[in-house]
Amino acid sequence: MNSEANARRIAMVESCFGTSGQSLNEPGRVLVGEGVLTKMCRKKPKPRQFFLFNDILVYGNIVLNKKKYNKQHIIPLEEVQLSSLEDDGPFRNGWLIKTPIKSFAVYAATATEKAEWMAHINKCVTDLLRKSGKKAAEKHAAVWVPDSETQVCMHCKKTQFTLINRRHHCRKCGKVVCGPCSSKKVILTHQSNKPLRVCLTCHDEISSSQSQTGNSTPVNSNMKETANDSSGEDDSDEDTDDPSIHSPPATTEEKLPWLSFSFPLCNT
Repeated sequence: MNSEANARRIAMVESCFGTSGQSLNEPGRVLVGEGVLTKMCRKKPKPRQFFLFNDILVYGNIVLNKKKYNKQHIIPLEEVQLSSLEDDGPFRNGWLIKTPIKSFAVYAATATEKAEWMAHINKCVTDLLRKSGKKAAEKHAAVWVPDSETQVCMHCKKTQFTLINRRHHCRKCGKVVCGPCSSKKVILTHQSNKPLRVCLTCHDEISSSQSQTGNSTPVNSNMKETANDSSGEDDSDEDTDDPSIHSPPATTEEKLPWLSFSFPLCNT
């Protein structure tokens, strides 16, 4: 691929994120393709703009299609593992994007788009691991169960969720649980060096495993409920677009010349 054309396209992506995004121009980095996928967020599915590079996957909220995005997320491809999802009612053409820190489901508009995305991501991951000599990640974060999937705690099966009884997510299994059933924290080393909220079942399993192996990883057993401790705190791409973020629009001359989901421009 022409290096100047690649540099211009990467610069376009940077300009669309404006000051809300990080620099993406790195030596050897190639923009493979881009497109809109529906991401299963905590509350409901939402469209997100995805950019596939040969070493990272970038996505963000759509403020103005092909001109302005915010809330940029960057995922190193060497940590990514994909798993295909079976079609389930209105949720079709989906797959899981799993990483040690965060995992989630995405859905393409057609089966062809799904196949293209998965094939190109997997090829980039394989090539990257082969060139770097690194091993693929063995542990991945749980995929969170969407809030709408249950109206009662998935641990005690009793507590109904209301404005007062709020939903939380176990960072180990991803289930939706009530406050009392997720009142403890443990350190999940592949996700964070800080204690994370887990359900009582996962807490007991981890504590038992640590006792048997002699692992001294600290366990916080008395977490206080706070206003900011809801399950949404770790999913910062959930909220509405921020009109206060100003970024220059892409020019007409530099409009990306590929289809919204295709990858014909380069071979990684």
